[in-house]
Amino acid sequence: MARSPALLLVLTLGLCCPGVWGHRHEMTARFRDRSITHPRVGQRLELECLTTKEDSGAFWIRQDKGGSLHFIVFISSLSRSTFDGNEKKSTRFEASKDGRSYRLVVKSFTREDEGNYFCVMNSNQVLYFSRGQPAFFPVPTTAAPTAPAPTTQRGITKKDPCPMTPDPETSKKKETNFFCEIFIWVPLAAACLLLLLALAVTIILCQKTRRRRCRCKRPANGKPNAKPVAPSRHV
Repeated sequence: MARSPALLLVLTLGLCCPGVWGHRHEMTARFRDRSITHPRVGQRLELECLTTKEDSGAFWIRQDKGGSLHFIVFISSLSRSTFDGNEKKSTRFEASKDGRSYRLVVKSFTREDEGNYFCVMNSNQVLYFSRGQPAFFPVPTTAAPTAPAPTTQRGITKKDPCPMTPDPETSKKKETNFFCEIFIWVPLAAACLLLLLALAVTIILCQKTRRRRCRCKRPANGKPNAKPVAPSRHV
């Protein structure tokens, strides 16, 4: 709904300081059905603003839970209604005037319509404000759970309320983990053993090869199976 800054400033001053204006003029905003305390979802809610003085029209204003003001409708003294957006009709509200009673109807009450409803009148260039009429859904209350009274019996031994019974699922998981560990560690141990054996065999072969090379004698002239040549003497 439209929220004119100038209008809302004036309305805020009047709502925050009731009695500053209109202390000589009584106005009452209330439900037409006095038995209603809280509206229901989808209910057709009717409100009325009663005045004891001639005036030039009345405004209906809603204040939501956050404190914001929302203009609903202006009803003239000739029972002409002007809704939000300068519209003559509204899909959510109806408005009319009957004598000194200005009526507002919420066609189907929803969460969006919750708030405090005020009516404001202008008489002889003086603004008069009514008290707010709260219109909120009832707050659901949940009953606190009641604990059963303790009962005592004679001749009966007390048992542990939480006996430690083995959980079959837990035991199955442990068995599965055990088998998984076996399948993992046995191949690893075998691989490590094979690596150790290969390393030992490699070391032994290397030592034998080195010994064979050390036993072979190298010929004097560097050729195999060659007889040594005696040095010649020159006369």
